[in-house]
Amino acid sequence: MSRAKPLTAVAAGMRRRYLSSSSGASRWTSAGHEERPKGYLFNRTPPPRGESRKWEDWELPCYITSFLTIVILGVGLNAKPDLTIETWAHQKALERLEIERSQSSDSD
Repeated sequence: MSRAKPLTAVAAGMRRRYLSSSSGASRWTSAGHEERPKGYLFNRTPPPRGESRKWEDWELPCYITSFLTIVILGVGLNAKPDLTIETWAHQKALERLEIERSQSSDSD
């Protein structure tokens, strides 16, 4: 029962702090910032009908770099050698079997 008092006091303090910060200027916003989003993706208004959106300076290099990264990783990861321990052990076992076969055929 004694633990309920501190929890209610903390909850009441947090509620007061939230209500006081939501009614006025927030520490996360400053003059010139919008209080509420417009409801559009990335908060950007769509262009007028018949007009296309103008690309920003960073978009073309970013898209080209992303595409080339995907291509290079796709080709490079598919062409890398298989260096797992299982593959090495399998090759060694095949070599030993071949040596045993050649020795058994020589002795016959």
